[in-house]
Amino acid sequence: MADRKVCIGVIAGAHGVRGQVRVKSFTAEPQDVTAYGPVTDASGARQFDLRITGAARGMMLAKIDGVGDRNAADLLRGTELYVDRDRLPEPDEDEFYYADLIGLDAVSTDGTALGSVRAMHNFGAGDMIELDNGSGKTELLPFTAAVVASVDLEAGVVTIDPPFEIFVRPDAPLDDEEDPGKNGEAGT
Repeated sequence: MADRKVCIGVIAGAHGVRGQVRVKSFTAEPQDVTAYGPVTDASGARQFDLRITGAARGMMLAKIDGVGDRNAADLLRGTELYVDRDRLPEPDEDEFYYADLIGLDAVSTDGTALGSVRAMHNFGAGDMIELDNGSGKTELLPFTAAVVASVDLEAGVVTIDPPFEIFVRPDAPLDDEEDPGKNGEAGT
């Protein structure tokens, strides 16, 4: 995992006229965006040494060496900030870094291959796991204990107990087939 990078924040834009930037932190404690040493951009070509100067509107304010005015700070807008995965602390049991999950094989509880983990998302209502079945189709499922039965990082496998509504199993009877009179229809 030493060569894997983890995005820990993004520069949201300039703050003031003296080159400060607003940083949206993705760390558990927002100020920890500077706790792991210098950060790089996605390519690793540019390195930034951030110094937290304050907080405003849910973001950290930071000064970056070599950035001295608003124009230079604004040019960094949208720059994602990365650190090497091995510089981060190990997560607690049943906690995972998104970067560790992406690329894992996904199988159902009966062993059927479902594809691989394409991405992880959080749109505000909880973590979601995006599966790519290899043919260009993707499924977005809640990353909850009810749906994700297990994660085995060493084996590179995430086991999914897919909701019936998402993955209809061919051998499973539909509600109508179980009880034809269920919906008020008389059986013949």
